Amino acid sequence: MTRIKRGYIARRRRTKISLFASSFRGAHSRLTRTITQQRIRALVSAHRDRDRKKRDFRRLWITRINAVIRGMGVSYSYSILIHNLYKKQLLLNRKILAQIAISNRNCLYMISNEIIK
Repeated sequence: MTRIKRGYIARRRRTKISLFASSFRGAHSRLTRTITQQRIRALVSAHRDRDRKKRDFRRLWITRINAVIRGMGVSYSYSILIHNLYKKQLLLNRKILAQIAISNRNCLYMISNEIIK
């Protein structure tokens, strides 16, 4: 029986995987098994951190809003502001409020004063 030479499909698959890991250091970019393991780890981390990024930005926005609001009055805080926003049915999300807080504090003060009344 004649010898069957392997085709190019496996080599093409390994090349594609190694291109993904070309920026990794050491054996993580050279050895096929290690590349496969590191690729799985990288994709898992990317998937996990997409949700993590949303959480981190929300925390940042809340911190920024709270810092500006607390400078306004001693007894006024972020939670009271959000509660009053919901009571008045003003639909401003935290991202927009944080941008207003950074760029134009007076505007945020005016919003909070209107809500209190």
